[in-house]
Amino acid sequence: MGVRSVCCILLISLIKSSSAHGDFFTSIGHMTDLLFTEKDLVTSLKDYIRAEESKLEQVKQWAKKLDALTATATQDPEGFLGHPVNAFKLMKRLNTEWGEVEDLVLKDMSDGFISNLTIQRQYFPNDEDQTGAAKALLRLQDTYQLDTQTISSGDLPDPEHQRALGNLKYFDYQLAKQKKDEKEPSAKEESKKEQERTVGKGEYFPEKRKYEQLCRGQGVRMTPRRQSRLFCRYYDNNRHPIYMIGPVKQEDEWDRPRIIRYHDIITEKEMEKVKELAKPRLRRATVHDPQTGKLTTAQYRVSKSAWLAAYEHPVVDRINQRIEDITGLDVKTAEELQVANYGVGGQYEPHFDFGRKDEPDAFKELGTGNRIATWLFYMSDVTAGGATVFPEVGAVVKPMKGTAVFWYNLFSSGEGDYSTRHAACPVLLGNKWVSNKWIHERGQEFRRPCGLKETD
Repeated sequence: MGVRSVCCILLISLIKSSSAHGDFFTSIGHMTDLLFTEKDLVTSLKDYIRAEESKLEQVKQWAKKLDALTATATQDPEGFLGHPVNAFKLMKRLNTEWGEVEDLVLKDMSDGFISNLTIQRQYFPNDEDQTGAAKALLRLQDTYQLDTQTISSGDLPDPEHQRALGNLKYFDYQLAKQKKDEKEPSAKEESKKEQERTVGKGEYFPEKRKYEQLCRGQGVRMTPRRQSRLFCRYYDNNRHPIYMIGPVKQEDEWDRPRIIRYHDIITEKEMEKVKELAKPRLRRATVHDPQTGKLTTAQYRVSKSAWLAAYEHPVVDRINQRIEDITGLDVKTAEELQVANYGVGGQYEPHFDFGRKDEPDAFKELGTGNRIATWLFYMSDVTAGGATVFPEVGAVVKPMKGTAVFWYNLFSSGEGDYSTRHAACPVLLGNKWVSNKWIHERGQEFRRPCGLKETD
């Protein structure tokens, strides 16, 4: 068996025996560390190979010299040994030099490599990580309708091409509809038809199927009339002193529920600082268990998150203040800034941010009431997948680095808006970083935040 085969077998056996576990598959950010670990191991392995090759070269030279000598000597053994120097050298070789060759052959050149591997393997992923990554591939295959050959070859499709196909079907539908319709439908009728067209057959469509279709870009069905009501504008939050001279760029992403995107709202340096602060503290993301009221991990949320308090760094404090200035909501009672990095096929299936009536103790420990609103920063562009989708209404919000989206989870009455049920689509290609701020009811009693919805 060759040296490289032995090394490979040894490496695989050591990896399988590793018991260290860090949920690597749930965060691309943490998985990048594994690449540098592997690079270091490859360097160590190459050093070992060079040492083995040097040893084998010495053995080869010895064998070559002895091969020529014995070939000559055995042609006339008595004549060869009749020379006293030849006889002496034969005694010397067999008594001393062959022992040195034996020591050289038995010399273990792998000590440095094995020592390094032993140190590094405590940081290796284990069977759970491998299984998690395998399940992620299956999830991507199901969600984006990829065939096995596509997945195994790694030749993933162009997401823009998929979106174009979905849009083409939609435009064909709209042309046919315009030919049939003789008058403009009422707003109520339009809304009803709009919801039915969102992804299929309205309430008869299972939510998971709606969610997956939206992730594929096949569910955007906003009519031209509704689309015409969405605008981009410069926004100063009722002449806020900070934004009167430099208003922020605001874009309507959706109307019901109202989802707003803010462009160029966080700088590159701020995003890098937030990632730098969060990365050492990233832990498997958790969800509220409605039965126990406690946080627990869940298979439907594949990411790692960390929490950053305002006092930890001026950048975090500045970001919190910016959210307050733009929304008009008090962030002192909000939760800390949550930073999340998604893993292989990272996703968060449909969920509500607010506590429902059957979850009266969801945020009891915080003592700040329900989550009135959500502010979500996108801190990376995602090559394919990773959109935030709202299955109830068909909204799709694509990640765009340096932007943030904002929506209210509650009506002005305090009732939850069930149309805000949303999900994070699996990341097909790329690395997704987000950070979010959940703003709570307490502290908003005497404020007049813009855009708070009345009860439907």
